[in-house]
Amino acid sequence: MALTAIPVGFVAGLFGIGGGLITVPFLFFIFNSLGINQEYVMHLAVGTSFAIIIPTSAVSVITHHKYNAVDFNIVKSYGGFIVLGVVFGIIFAASLKTKTLILFFSIVIFLLSIYLLLLKEKEKTVALEIKLHLKIVLGFLVGFVSALMGIGGAIMNVPILKFFGYTINKAIGSAAAIGFLIALSGAIGFLVTGIYLKTNIPLSIGFMNIPAFLIFIPITSFMARIGARTVHSIDKNRISKYFGFFLFIMALKFLYEYFKL
Repeated sequence: MALTAIPVGFVAGLFGIGGGLITVPFLFFIFNSLGINQEYVMHLAVGTSFAIIIPTSAVSVITHHKYNAVDFNIVKSYGGFIVLGVVFGIIFAASLKTKTLILFFSIVIFLLSIYLLLLKEKEKTVALEIKLHLKIVLGFLVGFVSALMGIGGAIMNVPILKFFGYTINKAIGSAAAIGFLIALSGAIGFLVTGIYLKTNIPLSIGFMNIPAFLIFIPITSFMARIGARTVHSIDKNRISKYFGFFLFIMALKFLYEYFKL
């Protein structure tokens, strides 16, 4: 867990993501090997991932804010609809079959990765207004999928904000702030759900594993600060390409998981 927390924290700060794409599969493997009830292994991995993302994203946001790379207006106007999607995602999480969702998620991430890999960073970016109906639809979908995957949503929000004219740095910083809202609402939701279902999982409160949380937090928080500082010293066009490549690898991974099921 300690070794995994190092790249999770760095990538979280670098790309504004919560690190759940790395954390969830790893925690799933650990919890599964410990013989935890199969019915709740994935729920525990997702819930614990959200809890870990809260302080990690907070550190990332504070660091990005120092570089004036967080648009709190979009966080407030767009974030509320994302939290709504998270709530519905948690409600469905207990019984929803994930195979179809994994395929859908893989295709979306693949398309977003191609968009960023082919995108050229303009010298002067023209910001487009995000209409209310788009904020509602996109926000709900991002929140819903994030809740089921245990992620901070930046893997979708960064390309979305880029499309509407945000610079890659501001898109990453703002996505990190939105990720904090997703993680907070997701962690509370899975905590309450686990307690309500009376899961009685060892060393856990609801769907949050205490040892994993305590091991990850100090390491991911420290590494997130380093990652967030690093991103502001890299050429903007390269960051877009790096993030696009990262999404492409994640899409392949999820496709692999889909065909393995």
